Amino acid sequence: MKNRPITYSKNVFIPVTNVCRNKCAYCGFRRMAEHKDAFLLTEDAIIFVLKRGAEAGCTEAMFAFGESPEQDPEFIKRFGKQLNDVGFKTVVEYTEHLCHLALDYGLLPHVNGGVLSFGELEKLAPLNASMGLMLETTAAVSAHRDCPGKNPTARLEMIENAGKLKIPFTTGLLIGIGETRSDWMESLQAIQRLHDQYGHIQEVILQNYTPNSGQENRIRGIGDLNPPTKADMIDVILLAKNILTPDISIQAPPNLMPPLELTRYGVTDLGGISPVTIDYINPESAWPKIEELKNLLGSNGYEFKERLPVHPRYVKKGWCGAETRELVEKLADADGYRKTESCGPLSPKK
Repeated sequence: MKNRPITYSKNVFIPVTNVCRNKCAYCGFRRMAEHKDAFLLTEDAIIFVLKRGAEAGCTEAMFAFGESPEQDPEFIKRFGKQLNDVGFKTVVEYTEHLCHLALDYGLLPHVNGGVLSFGELEKLAPLNASMGLMLETTAAVSAHRDCPGKNPTARLEMIENAGKLKIPFTTGLLIGIGETRSDWMESLQAIQRLHDQYGHIQEVILQNYTPNSGQENRIRGIGDLNPPTKADMIDVILLAKNILTPDISIQAPPNLMPPLELTRYGVTDLGGISPVTIDYINPESAWPKIEELKNLLGSNGYEFKERLPVHPRYVKKGWCGAETRELVEKLADADGYRKTESCGPLSPKK
């Protein structure tokens, strides 16, 4: 039997802001608004990345930002004025503008900004080929203390709202933050139930918690933070393969775990890989080269196939943001994957 293709998306990772209302014990991305390393990326900086992505043949602009940063008490002092100066009140409004810019440069937006309201999802949906939110776990874990947005009910509600809006959706589990094996099962079952109802879950990421240097002081005292072993990851992949229906891709980040070994147990997607930007969530874990992955997988009987941020089955169903449809049709082949012929660098519409 022929192996299912192993898919990936060529993207740029744009961290709009690293200010976040949540205080996850394991997070290396978040900064408090008064921190010297806190930032709000300027439009000029983002355009620079979009241009580089277009020149490198990327198709996805993955916009990530801390959840509801306006709720950080220092936000107004540091970032509120910056947003107001360019005509925006919230990071979601700013991101809506950035999605328009991404489309101008021939890149399909994929927003992952934590828990968003139904109204915010509704506003962003037309401009996104797909969207995402990691469920992480349905369990109550001590690493989520002081994290209002990590309430599992709130996260499941947003995933459900995305289903109501027919947004092709990416979610996933974060392994090693204090959850148990039974929690993995419960979390996967919760995702599958929503997919059974709405049919919108395009992939589930199984991401191993990977500490970054400099986190030792912050995670001290959080005894249940425990990076998973390779055996743990194989176990959760096999659980996912048994619980999730085959139309949901199982993803593992190839910069955090050996990709070939995981594909043998059921991983079918390696997610967004960037030739331009780093992984800002795990900045010490470099992306493998796409050509090296292609050779590695190809020599072991797998076809490494490029997709768009919206997965092939949703391309064929026409499930993508209304304002992205023209570009999706330009970039996709008849099977919903990325066209193999080069489209060449795209010029902005402006």
